[in-house]
Amino acid sequence: MYHAIVRAQVRRAFRLLSTGEADALAAQMRPDVHHTFPGEHALGGVRRDREAVRAWLYRLHRLFPDLVFEPVSMAASGPPWATVVGVEWRNRGTLPDGSAYVNAGAHVLRLRWGRLVSFHAYLDATESARALDRLVELGVQEAGAEPITSSA
Repeated sequence: MYHAIVRAQVRRAFRLLSTGEADALAAQMRPDVHHTFPGEHALGGVRRDREAVRAWLYRLHRLFPDLVFEPVSMAASGPPWATVVGVEWRNRGTLPDGSAYVNAGAHVLRLRWGRLVSFHAYLDATESARALDRLVELGVQEAGAEPITSSA
C-alpha cells in the first residue's frame, strides 16, 4: 500500500513538472535536496539545495513552457525512511520555431518520509543540448546561460 501511495505522489510530481509549478514541487523536497542533470549547458550540472533546484525548475519552464512529461513505468521499493523510485518517462514540447523537442529517459528518486532527498536524471543529453543550441539560435539567451548550481 505504501508504495502505491508513493507512485501516486510521483505521478502528481510529474504533472506539476509539466505545468511549471516549481513552488509546489520544491515544497516536497528536503532543504538539502540533491539534483543532477547531465550535460554542460544551461540545464546541466548539480544542485545541492532546494532554492537552486527551484531556480532550475523555473528555468526549465521558461525555456520549454509547453514541455509535457509522461511517466511510462515506475517502480518503488524500500521503507518510508529510505524509499527509492525509478521512473521511465517521455517528454515532448515545441520550440519557438514550431519544431518538436522530444526526449526520453529515467529518473532515480530517493525519498525519506515522503520528502525528496535526491533525484538524478538519465536521458539523451545530446538531444537536450541540441534543443538548447537551437533556442540560442532563435534568440533565447537564457538557453546559453551558465548552469544553475548551489551557492554552498
